[in-house]
Amino acid sequence: MAYSDPSSSDHEGTSDYRRPLQKANVATISVNLSSVLILNGTNFKDWKENILIVLGCMDLDLALRTEQLTAPIDTSFSEQRAKNEKWDRSNRISLMIIKRGIPKAFRSAVSNSVTKTKEYLDEIEKRFSKSDKAETSTILKSLISIKYKGKGNVRKYIMEMSNLASKLKALNLELLDVMLVYLMLISLPNQFNQFQINYNCQREK
Repeated sequence: MAYSDPSSSDHEGTSDYRRPLQKANVATISVNLSSVLILNGTNFKDWKENILIVLGCMDLDLALRTEQLTAPIDTSFSEQRAKNEKWDRSNRISLMIIKRGIPKAFRSAVSNSVTKTKEYLDEIEKRFSKSDKAETSTILKSLISIKYKGKGNVRKYIMEMSNLASKLKALNLELLDVMLVYLMLISLPNQFNQFQINYNCQREK
């Protein structure tokens, strides 16, 4: 009896073997694309981090990690040609995914002549990333002006202030713990006066 290799292209069930893999690939691509953040002009850092993660998970970040190879003069260099094709594919699809996460109103900020993923991302960063000074000022202003209204969970409110302090630390402006505590105390309403008095009477900080 002749043996028929199921992996052979002539096997009539070949499409059945490949179909589950194709469905899995389509599902994976759909999930990755649906997780792409939309750039809104104020979330550039999160947007860029999200884009890099998605492209990395899809193994499409080659054009971001390496420079474009010089096209081989001798087309018989199949290995080099294959590398070029892989880079071109990474660059082409990465650009499509990046543009998908940018509203049409923002896309005009980058010239159509920019065709390389890394250069395109750099151009977007120049236009939409906030300066650290401006971001530091905004966060510090929020931390100083925030007030507890007497409603809601106090622990959640304190965690919100701690989160703002952590963002300042990431921007190289670190507040002393004792300073943060005092900011929290003076932001509490009068109903917490007794709590403030008790804290101030303690020797420990």
